[in-house]
Amino acid sequence: MADFFANTDSDGSNVAEFSVSELSGAIKRTVEDAFGRVRVRGELGRVSRPASGHVYLDLKDDRAVIAGVIWKGAVSKLPIRPEEGLEVIATGRITTFPGQSKYQIVIDHLEPAGAGALMALLEERKKRLAAEGLFDDDRKKALPYLPQVIGVVTSPTGSVIRDILHRLNDRFPVHVIVWPVRVQGETSAGEVARGILGFNELSGDGPIKRPDVLIVARGGGSVEDLWGFNEEIVARAADMSEIPLISAIGHETDTTLIDYVADRRAPTPTGAAEMVVPVKAELQAYVAQMDARLQGAVTRQADHRRERLRASARGMPAADALLALPRQKLDGASLRLGSGLDRAISQKRLRFTQIAARISPARLDARLSLARGTLQRFDAGLPAAFARFIAGTRQNLEKSARQLKPRIIERKNTEGRGRVSNATGRLERALDRRLERARADTGRMERILRTLSYKSVLARGFSLVRHENGKPVRSANGLALGAVLNIEFGDQTRTDVVITNNGSEPKKPKKRNQPDKQDQGSLL
Repeated sequence: MADFFANTDSDGSNVAEFSVSELSGAIKRTVEDAFGRVRVRGELGRVSRPASGHVYLDLKDDRAVIAGVIWKGAVSKLPIRPEEGLEVIATGRITTFPGQSKYQIVIDHLEPAGAGALMALLEERKKRLAAEGLFDDDRKKALPYLPQVIGVVTSPTGSVIRDILHRLNDRFPVHVIVWPVRVQGETSAGEVARGILGFNELSGDGPIKRPDVLIVARGGGSVEDLWGFNEEIVARAADMSEIPLISAIGHETDTTLIDYVADRRAPTPTGAAEMVVPVKAELQAYVAQMDARLQGAVTRQADHRRERLRASARGMPAADALLALPRQKLDGASLRLGSGLDRAISQKRLRFTQIAARISPARLDARLSLARGTLQRFDAGLPAAFARFIAGTRQNLEKSARQLKPRIIERKNTEGRGRVSNATGRLERALDRRLERARADTGRMERILRTLSYKSVLARGFSLVRHENGKPVRSANGLALGAVLNIEFGDQTRTDVVITNNGSEPKKPKKRNQPDKQDQGSLL
């Protein structure tokens, strides 16, 4: 490679020429041959994840920065998720990127520099989420006593799901729905979060029933293995879950971020199964015990009520003794009923006779005659009274008319004069406006007429030649000898001329009824 860059002459006149691509390729091969695979320890700086799935990052310490890239195929195999500020050990190969003239490390394995770095990152997340209130007890939801459907977010191939199903079948068999996810690696956090939110999006009337409780489970492992459950996306998904959630991550001594956000924490996945359902046999025994106690309480209550009823019956008097006095009163009343009816009929008959005596036909005729006389007297005086009423009313109306007529006429005249005055003023103003518009329109039309009139052309020194019939002459062609032409000038004078030979004497022009200052016949 030294020969590749060697100069053939010290003065540079025979330096080898390379293209940019050749020089970049040579530098790339030199760097890759000199370093190969390396392990670099440093702090992650900028971390970006474009839509392509690759991860671009900066690996730095207090004095230098190396650009790094993790291809999409290696991202899913990483044990941790690259985040800014995390101290890591990156394994890969050094290469160059000719497109930007820089070197970089292509990372195929990434691990934390130590458990201390991960724990420091975890503590920082815990403090931030606790400040937002995600760990508060008032956000915890109660677990259902006996759920009909249980949703489990875990790996479908591990021993965790078998332990959960085995313990549920032993205690109380229920319907279980498994949302398969990866529980380790770069994509595990996103899959677990989608599983939690996916269960919450199920509707109760769909083909897949919505779970009554969720279990997020994983077996034991190192801090790196369980790191996916320390991701913020998982904690926030657990906080947004409307379904009560139990976290069962690792062993009893393992604690992850989701444990603080979940509604309940189980020490193990098996413990979560024991926590979510009761033992069926114990529940049946308890129900049987409660049923026996209920039956005994009902029996004792019935016996007690029956004894009280018997005691009350012994203290009550006999039915015959209670009914003897009312029965005697009824017999006495029935004996008195017949004589009472006879007396009542006799009294009513006597009263009817007395009233009938007072309404004889003679008395009725007398009263009718009296009423007829009163009516005749009233009828005889009615015309005179009506005439007096009409005369008085007419006098009152005439008096009121004499008093009101001048005032009404004056008010009407005043109102009429006001209306006439107003109408006259409006009419005058309208006429003035109409005249102003008419004057403006006339002036505008006059200006247009003057602009378009041929007389404005004549005023500049031209003249208009017409035939005898009044049509303008547009060309000398076709004019015959002896033809009479009329010429009009700018000062509105007109004269007639006759076309003759060059040596002949022109005919005397024929005058028009226009102002004529001089004879213009000699012009032609």
